[in-house]
Amino acid sequence: MTFSMSKSKYCRGVQCPKMLWMDIHMPEQAEATAPEAVLRTGTEVGELARDYFGGHVLVEFSPDKKQMCQDTRRFMNAGEPVIAEASFLYKNNFCSVDILRRTETEIQLIEVKSSTEVHEIYLHDMAYQYYVLTHCGISVAKVYNMHIDSSYERRGELELDKLFRLEDCTDQILDMQRGIEENLAVIQTYLDSVPEPDRDLDLYCEKPYECEYKRYCRRHVEEPSVFSIHRLSAKKKYQLYRQGVVTFGDVIEAKPALNDRQWRQVKASYYEEPPKIDRKALGEFLDGLTYPLYYLDFETYQQAVPGFDGVKPYMQIPFQYSLHIQREMGAEPEHCEFLAKEGTDPRRALAEQLCRQIPGDVCSLAYNMSFEKTVIRNLADLYPDLSDHLMNIHSRMQDLMVPFQRQYYYCRELQGSYSIKKVLPALCGGDPELDYHGLEDIHNGSEAMEAFADLLDRSGDEIRRIRKNLLAYCRLDTLAMVKILARLYEMTR
Repeated sequence: MTFSMSKSKYCRGVQCPKMLWMDIHMPEQAEATAPEAVLRTGTEVGELARDYFGGHVLVEFSPDKKQMCQDTRRFMNAGEPVIAEASFLYKNNFCSVDILRRTETEIQLIEVKSSTEVHEIYLHDMAYQYYVLTHCGISVAKVYNMHIDSSYERRGELELDKLFRLEDCTDQILDMQRGIEENLAVIQTYLDSVPEPDRDLDLYCEKPYECEYKRYCRRHVEEPSVFSIHRLSAKKKYQLYRQGVVTFGDVIEAKPALNDRQWRQVKASYYEEPPKIDRKALGEFLDGLTYPLYYLDFETYQQAVPGFDGVKPYMQIPFQYSLHIQREMGAEPEHCEFLAKEGTDPRRALAEQLCRQIPGDVCSLAYNMSFEKTVIRNLADLYPDLSDHLMNIHSRMQDLMVPFQRQYYYCRELQGSYSIKKVLPALCGGDPELDYHGLEDIHNGSEAMEAFADLLDRSGDEIRRIRKNLLAYCRLDTLAMVKILARLYEMTR
């Protein structure tokens, strides 16, 4: 089989060569793992980085790879100092270099990533590019990874020299050249396989990226399995799997080193144990809540390239909150909400409205309050005039996750988790009003983040629909807390 290799295909093959075989022969078995927002961020960062050195020429994409290589040669012969998407073909190995830079003394290969550090798989990416370029007669002197500097804080105009960091990876890339031919040969052996190649599960199913064929390759595993054990490291899961410890029955027989919570998950599931309630500890938690009670949930999004002053790359920017207010125990809650206008810095308006709607010296309730507290603390640091009020909210917040995290209540339906998405159906299942799956478009925080970040690229009708769905999703998060707390009170009666 003649197979055209690229840098992305090479990296997939290094992780697991069967992925490339599946891409060709069984692509319908793939499940999406990378959100569209991640791909868009990579494109945005890559395009912005092209102007890091003050300007560039671009090799336009073409299905004809040879045409792209010819355009690259033309630019190089013309003495262009910075070429974006410079393209080269050696045998069936093709690559487009993010930035090819020629100084007075050397040629530099620069790979751009939207991450904040250099990961091992990036080295494989750059090593493959170096291999192709050198076999095309290009004398590359330096190989750099250009990535985001997480310490950069925007003040005024965007400063590319501060947003990006260049890291010299040349020595590592040279050391890796000995393995390129071997990797290509292994990949080709898999691609030449007529039946589906046999490759067992291992850590490469998860790292460096989650494989979209993982569910297919794991189809022989009876669930619940060792892979279901909550907060057990992926490395440990695959170690146990290779030792033949797969089902929960195997786990109970083998007695591996698990913590108490993990053992509770395994035994409760395997022996079909009834729910367990520590009424004393649960009652003490509930006694710490005072009314009126303010149920609060934030939604945030991140920008790889900061769009507003005072923002760092990948900082959590709050754009929405839902607030249910219960004046006394068992009372029908009131609902308030905030959703920023797309394209604006949402923080000041959100902070001001929050201070108007949550008065001082009251008890607020969040689920996993460390997240809400971080958002509030950042707002307090940003707006000194609101700081006292915000920090008063911060100091009096309670965490509804505690009874489940500390297992004051546990049932096998939780599957070892204390996520609200597990707790809600376990305690309040059957209520269609509390079904996240019944929501339109947005069912979790990641989808909410992506939807809001994407609003500016939508039409008017789409914007209205998405905003409606964002409000419905965030409202359900705080309504879920109201219902969960009511069930906890019932358990202590």
